[in-house]
Amino acid sequence: MASRLYPEDQKRVEEYLNSPLHQVERKPFRVWWLLAAILATVLGLGLLARFLASLVIA
Repeated sequence: MASRLYPEDQKRVEEYLNSPLHQVERKPFRVWWLLAAILATVLGLGLLARFLASLVIA
């Protein structure tokens, strides 16, 4: 996609984005950790709902 900026403005934007401030090292994305966290949350909330239902019904 062509830039809509003037060349000198585009150069300033590229210099800003390439500065060390914006070069943050990130850990690799862990899909399995995310799935485990979602599963634990869903199971935990399900168990909490069953517990609360047993208190209300009993």
